Amino acid sequence: MEAPGFWDNPVKGAPLLQERRGLDRKLTTLKQLRTDASDLDTWSELIAEGEADGELTTFLDRLTEDLDKLEIELKLAGPDDDKSAILVIHPGAGGTESQDWAEMLLRIYLRFGERHGYDVELMERQDGEEAGIKSATLGIRGEYAYGYLKSEKGVHRLVRISPFDFQGRRHTSFASVDVYPEVDDDIKIEINDNDLRIDTYRASGAGGQHVNKTDSAVRITHLPTNTVVACQNERSQIKNRAMAMKILRSRLYDLEVRKREAENAEREGKKLDNAWGSQIRSYVLAPYRLVKDHRTGCEVGDADKVLDGGIDPFIEAFLKGQMSAGAGEELE
Repeated sequence: MEAPGFWDNPVKGAPLLQERRGLDRKLTTLKQLRTDASDLDTWSELIAEGEADGELTTFLDRLTEDLDKLEIELKLAGPDDDKSAILVIHPGAGGTESQDWAEMLLRIYLRFGERHGYDVELMERQDGEEAGIKSATLGIRGEYAYGYLKSEKGVHRLVRISPFDFQGRRHTSFASVDVYPEVDDDIKIEINDNDLRIDTYRASGAGGQHVNKTDSAVRITHLPTNTVVACQNERSQIKNRAMAMKILRSRLYDLEVRKREAENAEREGKKLDNAWGSQIRSYVLAPYRLVKDHRTGCEVGDADKVLDGGIDPFIEAFLKGQMSAGAGEELE
């Protein structure tokens, strides 16, 4: 960064700056742990002399938090973990029930982004006819957004007394979440114009509100991979097209990364866990209230907190589980 001309190109230098900030955070945590190690010696002496008091519990709690934080930071070392994220939500079969659940999930991730200080952009939203959404795409920008949110990919299940059933019966709804790393401008993704089908249509809004009177919404289909992306939140067709292309580049990048991972796993005789299409978490609101992650066994009884964006326990359990799995592979 001290090289002549480094600051003349902020875009080119952004990845290096982001890497440095990540290393600075890890260094700060390590320095704190060194201080904690020194304090442990002092506490050991006080315990031996019978002089330890309630402050020891506070110290041990903070030490545990520091160790947990370092564990997670060390796990976020994947090639894309430090990138921003693009998160896509689709309801499952079930009409209004599933569309309403998809909108609830959208709120969870909006609140999660706010809680963590991320820059959250609603890139695309298509409302349902009666309630909820048919799809939504979020750009969640900030350091390690993808590293944290990649654990959310999969099918989410909701069990509740339906607000749309006049008989008050219990319903089960499903919605899928997919997460991609947002591709930086310095990563080249070749897209042939002849491989694209671009459709324009009139953007829609709930109850006829905010409906454009021109065909400003854009849908792009990448024919070789049958990847479809859409954007309708901007009033300009040009802006919607640019945003849709940005989403498409991230989708194609993610497909290529997964293809290479599968090829490497096949060469090494490893079996990859295909999380897409599998039920990863259940949100039960009736007859009891509990949210459970089926991959890690992590459970949270405060369902309202989870629905307000409090998904951190599930993310942390997932990352720690990855660390344990990685350590097991090394031992083999």
